[in-house]
Amino acid sequence: MSTTIIWTIVILSALGLVLALVLFFIAKKFKVEEDPRIDEVEKVMPGANCGGCGFAGCRAFADAAVKAPNLDNNFCPVGGNEVMKKVGAILGYEIKEKAPMVAVVRCNGTCTNRPKTNVYDGFQSCKVKAALYSGDTGCSYGCLGCGDCVAACKFGAITMNPETGLPVVDEEKCTACGACAKACPKHVIELRNKGPRSMRVFVSCINHDKGPVAKKACAAACIGCGICVKTCTKGAIVLDNNVAYIDSEKCKLCRECEAMCPTGAIHGVGFPKELDKEAVKARIQERNRKAKEAAAAAAAAPAPSAEPVK
Repeated sequence: MSTTIIWTIVILSALGLVLALVLFFIAKKFKVEEDPRIDEVEKVMPGANCGGCGFAGCRAFADAAVKAPNLDNNFCPVGGNEVMKKVGAILGYEIKEKAPMVAVVRCNGTCTNRPKTNVYDGFQSCKVKAALYSGDTGCSYGCLGCGDCVAACKFGAITMNPETGLPVVDEEKCTACGACAKACPKHVIELRNKGPRSMRVFVSCINHDKGPVAKKACAAACIGCGICVKTCTKGAIVLDNNVAYIDSEKCKLCRECEAMCPTGAIHGVGFPKELDKEAVKARIQERNRKAKEAAAAAAAAPAPSAEPVK
C-alpha cells in the first residue's frame, strides 16, 4: 500500500514538472514584448479607472498614449493638465493644456417649476423610467430624478437635492470624467468649461418643445424666444430646435442674456456679486438707443458726390 502511494506521488510530481517546463517554454516562445513606457505612464496616472478618457481604464489609456503619434486626442480628465505633463515628459510629446471642465445639470425642472402630473411607482432608475415612459411631469426632456448620475459618480461629486428633486454637482470634487453624463438617459448633464474663477453662464434647459408647450410643462423652461440671441453682441448664443445654447468659448460672461431671459432659463454661477437685472437692462437700452441714433444719422447724411473722371 505504501509503495503504491509513493509511486503515485513520484509520477504526479514528475508529470507536474514536465508540464511546468512545457508551459515555461511555450510562454517564452510566444511572449509578447511590451513597451516599458506603458508601465511608466500607468504609474503617473490617477488610477481611477473611470473611463473618462474614453478607454477601459488607466492601463488601456497608457497603452494608447504610447502607441499614438501625439497626445492631441488623448487626455485624462481626472489627472488634468498636471498628469498630462508627466505623461508628455515620459513620451517626449508636447502637451496642449486644456481648460478645466465640470459637469453641469441643464434642467430647471424643480418640484416648484415643474409639477408632477402622475406618480411613478416602479424601480428607481432613470434608465428604467425612461424606457417605460417620458416621465412623471409634463416635460419629456428633463431630469427624471432617480439618481443614476449619483450612482455612476465614483468621486462622490453628485447628490440629489430633496427639495428641488434635481442633482447637484460639487465642482470641487467633480473630475469631469463624464460618467454622470453617460448615465443620464435624458442627456441632461453636460461637461462644460469651468470658466475663469469658476464663473460660467449656461442655458439650464434642453426642452425642444415650442414655447407655449415648454412653458406649460415648466415655468423656467427655455421658450425659444430668441431674446438672448439678439442681446448677445459676441455671437455666443444660437437658437437650435426651439432651445438656446451658449458657446462657452465665445461667451464673455457679461450676463446680459441672463438679465434679459424672460423665464430665468439662463443661469450664471460662480460670480462674486448678484446680478442687478435692472441695471443691465438699462445699459442694453442705452446701447440700443445710441445704435439707432447712429443708424439714423448715417441714413440722413448726404451721399458723397461722385468726382468727374479726368
